[in-house]
Amino acid sequence: MKGRSRKRSKRRAAACVLVLAALVLAACGGDDELKNLVQDTEEEERVVNLFSPMEKTDPDAENVARSATDLTIAMAEEDLDVTVTYKTYTAEDYQDKTYDDVTLDRARNNMDDMYLLNPDVILALGEEGKLMDLSRLESAKNLREIIRTANTVDGKLVAIPQEVVAYGLFVNKDMFDRYELELPETPKEFLECCRVFKENGIETPIGANRWWLETFVFAQAYADLYNGGNTEAEIAALNSGEARYSDYMRPGFEFLQELIDLGYIDAEKALVSEAIEGEGEDFLNQKTPIVMAYWGAANTETAYGKTDFEMQVIGFPSSRGQMPVVPVTGFGIGAEAAHAEDALQVLDIILSDEALQVYSETNRVISPSENVSVECVPALKPLNERIEEGVYVLGSNAGMKVEQWGNTCLIVRDLLGGATVDECMAAFDKLQDETLDED
Repeated sequence: MKGRSRKRSKRRAAACVLVLAALVLAACGGDDELKNLVQDTEEEERVVNLFSPMEKTDPDAENVARSATDLTIAMAEEDLDVTVTYKTYTAEDYQDKTYDDVTLDRARNNMDDMYLLNPDVILALGEEGKLMDLSRLESAKNLREIIRTANTVDGKLVAIPQEVVAYGLFVNKDMFDRYELELPETPKEFLECCRVFKENGIETPIGANRWWLETFVFAQAYADLYNGGNTEAEIAALNSGEARYSDYMRPGFEFLQELIDLGYIDAEKALVSEAIEGEGEDFLNQKTPIVMAYWGAANTETAYGKTDFEMQVIGFPSSRGQMPVVPVTGFGIGAEAAHAEDALQVLDIILSDEALQVYSETNRVISPSENVSVECVPALKPLNERIEEGVYVLGSNAGMKVEQWGNTCLIVRDLLGGATVDECMAAFDKLQDETLDED
């Protein structure tokens, strides 16, 4: 495996981005025997095999995101007289093989036609030439520029999502009001809110897990890069080595370390906690006022879609105010897929404006198409307003030579495990230097 995708292959992180948009805990588990791999082996004359974390084998499960995708898949099956056969992998616990690991193995061995991919896997497989160029699809003409930027590898658009996954801070507005606190805009204001909560008996103001603390880092690291009008030049400087990723990342890591040192984050618990599973109960029971999660969690009753308090979703603290973080996932098609043409036709239908309107209305999410929009739930309006203004940072960008989402997640885990900020910055420098050496 070449380039930055090779750097930490033995410890690759499952980003849990697409997984949680599809099924809250499906992305983060497994073992070498793939005992959790669920397969629907029924064959039809025309079959497209889709590998994803979505459980079509359990049609009665309450899963809005999966249901939304199923509706669009059904449109393609009817139009094309094709059967889309799901193969899925379901997690067990934090020690198991990740969804990303399993996906990489399957895609490298051409075991399926279509794959639902996390950002780091998109980059790895794109660099290896394992994914088809999707720019020829009719539906690709309507994509938001953010999708093209994040999922273009070596000039090829290798993955397209059904939704733009945005991350934000989920806050208990009632608890903020109780202590007369304004919703924070900057890191300094965020620290002050946590201080007040801690002094009023809230043991851990921030509920965290092992996947998503990198969102704080991205918001601070790249607020200016993506919103300062000099994005291309700054990325070029990073790719050439003129600028250092560690210089961008350091403020965010120092901020996380301060949150840990002050007791606002329980690092030991976060290090072994799955997303939502670890912190969700305390948030819903109003024991902790702040968690971080993806857009769709505000719509899903199995996550945070039904609370006994007023919830608002805002951006992460940054020098430019509340900052949404957007890592882009997507469907990809194997470059040597056995049913490539049928898979391309299926993907073109489920990514059409007609299908995306169905998906977006069902799941109440941001569409990758410029032509499709839906009204979001009230809790998401603060986050949505920033995104519609064009204010956000990318948590994944295939134009950066050092893969962002997965590597940053891993290095944040090093911090949670006791590594110093300097040691974490040295890890970024090593990744960058290795990438430059290979170029």
